[in-house]
Amino acid sequence: MDRWILSRLHSLIAFVDDSLNRYRITEAARAIQDFVDELSNWYVRRSRERFWQKDMPQDKINAYMTLYTVLVELAKLAAPFVPFMTEEIYGNLVKSVQPDALESIHLCDYPKSDAKWIDKELEENMDTVLKLVTLGRACRNTANIKIRQPLGAMYAKLSQTLPEMFGDLVKDELNIKELVFTEDIDNFTTVTIKPQLKTLGPRYGKLVPGIREALKEFDGKKALEAFRNGQPIKLTVQGQAIELTEDDVLIETSHKEGFVVDSNRDIAVALDTNLTSELIEEGFVREIVSKVQNMRKEAGFEVQDRIELYYFNNERIAGIIQRNMKTIADEVLATKVAEGEANGYTKEWNINDERVTLTVVRK
Repeated sequence: MDRWILSRLHSLIAFVDDSLNRYRITEAARAIQDFVDELSNWYVRRSRERFWQKDMPQDKINAYMTLYTVLVELAKLAAPFVPFMTEEIYGNLVKSVQPDALESIHLCDYPKSDAKWIDKELEENMDTVLKLVTLGRACRNTANIKIRQPLGAMYAKLSQTLPEMFGDLVKDELNIKELVFTEDIDNFTTVTIKPQLKTLGPRYGKLVPGIREALKEFDGKKALEAFRNGQPIKLTVQGQAIELTEDDVLIETSHKEGFVVDSNRDIAVALDTNLTSELIEEGFVREIVSKVQNMRKEAGFEVQDRIELYYFNNERIAGIIQRNMKTIADEVLATKVAEGEANGYTKEWNINDERVTLTVVRK
């Protein structure tokens, strides 16, 4: 993640510098905006656990120094676009800790791209990861399945190979157990071909009903493949040979039951939405952890505070907590997890249509 964001930074600097030399102001500004979005919603979010580590291990130092470097250089890069905001950022990040720093960000040299920091293959692989994550989230939204509910698998068709570590990022981000690469996403869809009456009616008249029946028997996927290759499909209706192009038909694509399919240019995915009892229980565990973390925050606990967790009023939730006690305790920093009432911050929750009362006590 550190190498990727630094590579993206230096690629951005090169692009913005070149764009400004060509007076392409809008393109430069949009590139900066896109980078800020990736920095915030991908790098920082994916690195949260590194920032929250106890003490100051080297990994935490690396994360902070990488973010600091990127923010300072980004402020300099954006200075001509948002001069007052970047001046404030420069004062907070640089002048406050460097007594000999230049008085203003606008007196600093404009950033220069260093090719040794740029790793195009790394950037391309991460770009593929981001596209897969976007499509996977869209599939979850279509199926109305929350991200905290684990799913068994997602199938993906790519025009490139993706190293395993990047696949692990996709699995973690989308909360799926397995990422399977396949050449045929069409296996997860059903294609139906119907006649386009506007074009077929004037040409074939009374033969249209026969064409409709023939299309019902025709393999929709083979028709779609033929159209993609610029070829017509051939039918025989009442002894007459008929050729149909893509303009002569209506193509309807539907997902196979238990799967949601989405695509974007050279990438297509199929998300398996079938839920086993094990996956459902794991989803409950994640929801319970999320609710307890919210309670910690609402109660004003510090991130490192140890707690005791109590639960009551729901037998199903009680069973889930008992079977997954260690996992829950580790996630919420609980030294004790027990059924029953206690004096502490108490709140009733509706977790996947199951009502339960939870109490957290700071130790």
